[in-house]
Amino acid sequence: MRAGITILPEHRRPELERRWRAAEAYGFAHAWTFDHLGWRTLVDGPWFGSVPTLAAAAMVTSTIEIGLLVSSPNFRHPVPFARDLTALDDLSQGRFTLGIGAGSRGDYDSRVLGWKPASQHARYAEFVELLDLLLREERVSWSGDYYEAVEARNAPGCVQRPRLPFLVAADGPKAMALAARFGDGWVTLGGRGKETLGAWWDAVAEASRRFDDALADLGRPREGVRRFLQSDSAPVYSLSSVECYRDFVGRSAELGYTDIAAPWPRETGIWAGDESVLDAVAADVLPELRRTS
Repeated sequence: MRAGITILPEHRRPELERRWRAAEAYGFAHAWTFDHLGWRTLVDGPWFGSVPTLAAAAMVTSTIEIGLLVSSPNFRHPVPFARDLTALDDLSQGRFTLGIGAGSRGDYDSRVLGWKPASQHARYAEFVELLDLLLREERVSWSGDYYEAVEARNAPGCVQRPRLPFLVAADGPKAMALAARFGDGWVTLGGRGKETLGAWWDAVAEASRRFDDALADLGRPREGVRRFLQSDSAPVYSLSSVECYRDFVGRSAELGYTDIAAPWPRETGIWAGDESVLDAVAADVLPELRRTS
C-alpha cells in the first residue's frame, strides 16, 4: 500500500512550497492537486491554476510522485493539454502521473464555460483516447465528435515511455471499461453521498469487484494495474486522527487497493483538521507502509 496526500491549489508561493516540500519530507509516496477552475464550496476563495502549481511543486521536490487528480474534459482540450503534460513530466524528471475523470454535469468548470455535451461519457472516452495518442505518437490527426487535431506534434515526447501513466477514474460500467483499456491505474472516490462510513466502505468494496470484472472482460490481469482510492468523499475525514487514518489504510489494503490519497488538513470548512496529525502519521504509519510496500 502506498499513501499519498492531496494539496489544493489555493496557496500562494511560500505556503505552496512549504506543503509540497513537507509532503516529500513526511515520506508520502505521492502528492496531488485538483484540476479545476474552481471547486464546490471553495469556488469564491483563492484558487490557482493547477498546471503552474504542479510545475512549481516539481521544482521544489525531487523524489515524490506528483500528479493531477483528476483532470477532465470540462475545460481541457487534449491538444494543448498534451503539451502541458509533457512539460510536467519533463520538469518532474518522470515523476508525473495524470489522473483523468469525466467531470461532473453542472459543476463550476462546465458552468463557467457554458459547455453542454450531448453525452458525457462519449466525450470522456474520446478525450482519453485522443490524449493517449497525442502522448504516444509523433504526429496525430483526429476528427471526432468532440475534438479535432490536425498534424499535432509530440516532440520531445514524455520522459516516461511509451507515455506518462494514466489513472482513469471510473464508477459506472462504461467508464470501468475505459479504465481497464487505457489505465495504468484506476481511481475511485468510492460511494459518493453515503451517510455512514459502513455504507461508504461497502461501495468501495463493490467498486473494486466491478473493476475486476472490467479487467476480466478485456482479458487483462489485475496485477500491475494500480487501484487508487481517494478518501475525499468518505463521510468521515480520514486524517481526523492517526487511528482513523490507519484504519482507512488498512481497510483499503484488505480490499485490494494499492494506493490511497487523503486531503491535506484545512483550517476551516471541508476537511478541517490539525496538521499535527500529519506529523504523527509520518512518524507512526508511513514508515510501516514503506517497509511493506
